[in-house]
Order: sequence, then structure tokens, then C-alpha cells
Amino acid sequence: MRILHVITRLDRGGSATNTLLTVAGLPPRFHQSLAFGRRVEFPKLALELQGKVEMVEVTELVRNPSPVKDLVALFKIYRLIRRGRFDLVHTHTSKAGILGRVAARLAGVPRIVHTPHGHIFTGYAGWALTILFILLERWAATFTDRIIGLTDREIRDHLDRKIGRPEQFVRIPSGIDVERFERAHVGAGFKPALASAMKASLGLPPSARLIGSVGRLEPIKGHRYLLEAFRDLAPRFPDLYWALVGEGELLPKFRSYAQSEGLADRVLFLGWRDDLPALFQTFDLFVHPSLNEGMGRALVEAMAAGLPIVATRVCGIPEVLGEGEAGLLVEAESAPALAQGIEKLLLDPAQRTRLGKAAQKRARRYSVEVMLQKIEALYQELLREGER
Repeated sequence: MRILHVITRLDRGGSATNTLLTVAGLPPRFHQSLAFGRRVEFPKLALELQGKVEMVEVTELVRNPSPVKDLVALFKIYRLIRRGRFDLVHTHTSKAGILGRVAARLAGVPRIVHTPHGHIFTGYAGWALTILFILLERWAATFTDRIIGLTDREIRDHLDRKIGRPEQFVRIPSGIDVERFERAHVGAGFKPALASAMKASLGLPPSARLIGSVGRLEPIKGHRYLLEAFRDLAPRFPDLYWALVGEGELLPKFRSYAQSEGLADRVLFLGWRDDLPALFQTFDLFVHPSLNEGMGRALVEAMAAGLPIVATRVCGIPEVLGEGEAGLLVEAESAPALAQGIEKLLLDPAQRTRLGKAAQKRARRYSVEVMLQKIEALYQELLREGER
């Protein structure tokens, strides 16, 4: 079965990681190729796949609307599909989802699958552009065989906007290397020594309490509200620090804000890290302040590490956390709500322990193995349908 995956960008985000794990993890009988937009940085897994999987860079496949580039990207993807004679095209994210599905239809591909990896209906664009995207998604759904939602909420959000039919949707959560984070947590015997060494490497005193968060530094991720919440908490908790893992357009603004509020030595901008399992063991609390989130890979990684969590009640996050069973849910776009949730858990070690255990148990349903099994079953089902 020849499969082409199409995605706008390969980076450290959840959609790219999900796609790369699919390409790397499915059995060899699925002959997979990957088309992607212009690369800024290549994730480690993408580098490992080079030479093993056909990877085609379509430089005109950009995230923002660009009529000329969009038409060129559409033609290049169409030409790639015609040359490869693919049995199935699987598109990922909104922009690649539209262009890739149109190209697949024009090329006469037997089966088309789309994974939105969340949606852009709120928080990403103005109302006019959002309506345009919704109309395009409605149209593209008419010639899509299956649409993969990461959560039930994401599927409902599409159906509520009259995108697709219920029978087109299948729920397949994004896969996480759960064991990698569990192993670091299970070694409780060496955790104090590991945490102490890691804190020292970060320039923190051994007594420091550390809030952690991970994500792209973009408006949709809501770190602005967490920074304001930390500003309000800092005077009441002099031993409290915040480690922010990630990079993005807002980094200079955040650095300037922390400096102006006298927090430069208590807010750690760590960039992207490859040692998250070990780093997570230094966190007393994980905070996920996103304004729109299909599922949240970093959130599930923190769950697998057994961390108590404060997260916003948006999109798929409540479902991932079992409606509060495995984490404290608070209002989005609200620094006071985040501050209140963080303070509540800082003052209640028993609740932190209970939530951490519940989170780790719940994280196991989001493993890479579960995701790959479901995607393989979906591909096989579509292949059988095509043979009828």
C-alpha cells in the first residue's frame, strides 16, 4: 500500500511529531512518503528518517494564505502524487489538508484521509479568515474518506460547524512515548539526587519549587497569562520559579516583561530540550495554559511523568484529563484563574500526589503503540473498501 503524507511544516510541534511517528512506526508493507513545507529546523526523528523514507520538500507549502504559492504547492503535490501512484493520501493540519486533498482528488487517488490535529476555529485568525477556513473544510470533507480527530471534543467541534458527517470521523489520539517518561518517574530512588543535580545545572537553589510548561511561544499557547499569573504569585512564594521550555515569536517580549517585573532570575527560558523526562522530575507542578488545543502532547508527557497539572478548560484538554480526574482545570485567558489553580496545588501536597498518580495512569491510553494500531487498522479498512 503506497501512502503519501502531506504536512505544512516539520518542527517540534505535536502535529509534526505525530506524523513522523506514524511514518516511522508502521510496518514496511506500508510504503510511505512524506511531503512537507519549507523547513526551519528538522526534528531528530525527521533526520533519522532521511534516506529511509522518501521525503519531498515543497517550499511553497507555507502556513499563511498566499495565492501564488498555494497554486504552485498544489501543482507540485499533484505532480508528486501522479508520479508516485499512491493508494492513499493522508493530509495533516489545515493548510496542507486543503491543498493535499484537492491535489489527491485531481490525481484520482482511491482513498483520502485527513487529520486536522486540532482546529483553527478559535484563537488563530480573524472572523473572515476563520469563516473561509470553515467553508473550505466543509467542501474538502465531501471528498474525504475519513477524518481523524484526536479527541471526541475535536470531532464535535467539526460537526457543530457542519464539517463532514459523523460516519466519516474516527477518534485516534496522538501517540506519546509514555514509557520514556514513566521510566524517569519510576526511578523514585534516584529522583532526589537527579532533581538536585538538574536544579544545580539550571542555577537554582536545592529548595526551589519549580513550575514547568512546554510549548511554542506563540499567542495561541497562552503563556502570556501564565507569565502574569507568576508575577502575582512570586511575592507570596519566594522559593517559586518557572521553567518555560520552547521557542517562538514571543520570546523577546516575554524576556522583556520578566526583566521589567523583576523576575528575570526566576523565569527560566530553556529553549527546546531533548532531556524532558529528566527535566520533568525537577518540576513540582506542570501548567498548560493553551487557548486552543486538540489534545496536547506536552500535556500527556507531563501526565506520563506523574506530574500534578493545572490546565485550561479548552477543546480536547478536559477529555485528556478526564474532566478534572487527572488535573486541575481552570478558565482560559485568565491570569487570576491560573494563579488560583497553581496556588491551590502548591498548598496541598496530598492533592498533588493524588492528581499525579491519576495522570500517570490515564496517560497510558495515549501511547504510540495504541495510535499505530488504530492507524494501521484504518488503512487496512480503507484498502479493503477500495477492493470491493
